[in-house]
Order: sequence, then C-alpha cells, then structure tokens
Amino acid sequence: MSEPHIYKEVTLVGTSGQSVSDAIRRAVERAAATLRHLDWFEVQEIRGRIEDGRVAGYQVVLRVGFRLEEPEAD
Repeated sequence: MSEPHIYKEVTLVGTSGQSVSDAIRRAVERAAATLRHLDWFEVQEIRGRIEDGRVAGYQVVLRVGFRLEEPEAD
C-alpha cells in the first residue's frame, strides 16, 4: 500500500478567447511552471464575456490540488 499523501489546494482563474477547455489548459500549464506534484483540478465556475452580442472570452475558476513533499528525515 502506498503512503498517504497530504494535498494543498489553490484557486486559479484561467482565461481564453477560444474555449473553456483552452482556459483550463492555460491555467494548469501555468501552475505547472511553478508548482510541483499537481494531481487534480476541479472546475468551480465558468463565466464568459460578451461583446457586441457575441461570446468574446471565457473565464474558468479552478481548484487545483498538489501533493506536499514529505519532509526529509534527519
């Protein structure tokens, strides 16, 4: 059995002019540039921007979980 893990969650807001999935991808890829051990995400909200009667952009609020590193043994 593997050791249990402890996770920390952060909230991110991804944006895109293309799609919801692109907003998610951009947020996760940006988080991966500075956080290690990303394991999961959960979409909490999806919003959009309207300009001239058309969809002009997407905004997605995500919870992202990452494993905390185990402390080094003495």
